[in-house]
Amino acid sequence: MTQLPRIIAFDLDDTLAPSKSPLDPRMLAVFARLLERTSVAVISGGNFQQFESQLVTQLDGVASVTEEMLGRLHLLPTCGTRYERRERGQWVTVYQEELTERERNDALTALREEAERLGLWERESWGDVLEDRGSQITFSALGQRAPVEVKHAWDPTGAKKSALRAAVAVRLPGLEVRSGGSTSVDITRRGIDKAYGMQKLVEYTGVPLSDMLFVGDRLDEDGNDYPVLALGVSCHAVTGWAETAEFVEALIAE
Repeated sequence: MTQLPRIIAFDLDDTLAPSKSPLDPRMLAVFARLLERTSVAVISGGNFQQFESQLVTQLDGVASVTEEMLGRLHLLPTCGTRYERRERGQWVTVYQEELTERERNDALTALREEAERLGLWERESWGDVLEDRGSQITFSALGQRAPVEVKHAWDPTGAKKSALRAAVAVRLPGLEVRSGGSTSVDITRRGIDKAYGMQKLVEYTGVPLSDMLFVGDRLDEDGNDYPVLALGVSCHAVTGWAETAEFVEALIAE
């Protein structure tokens, strides 16, 4: 039997689940099987409430998932600016890299003004376009609850997000500005991205990067998963949750 990496890390949206949606039953089942075998991490731009609705609540409904298995699950929301671990039956915050009030206000202002200047502030949206997540500011062009198919059609080449990211980055030289999901731009403290989250996993678990594997859908140079690849972590690219499920099923079968 092939030995699995000691930690397998995943992006969330469009890797484990459709954007802002719960895991499909097939993906949920294979995710639970993976937790039986090794430690698993999830690193995404979403906040912890999104992790809860898409993943944690779903796992609570799987009879085979035990507290021992949940103890092997590492959750790093908002691109690794926060780290949650399971202890004594509840989720505990290990660290949280908060932005200052001034940084949050500057980021919100720059995103709105540059989106309007570039013609990217849409008149119709599904939920909040700008979201203050404490440790991360997120712009979602169509709102947090926009239908997945509408999100994918908004910027299929990524050119709109790249233009907005570049314009905002000029105005916020002290912060990290990155393309996020299909319609989003994320802002955190300088130097904090998914590579930062992976290095924090090393610090808190003692598992070296050489014993980790990362799975994500945005490993291209403009994608928010790319910093993990640039860090030298072994990576596997996917185009959606179904491809992830197939890959993990094959990995377990080996």
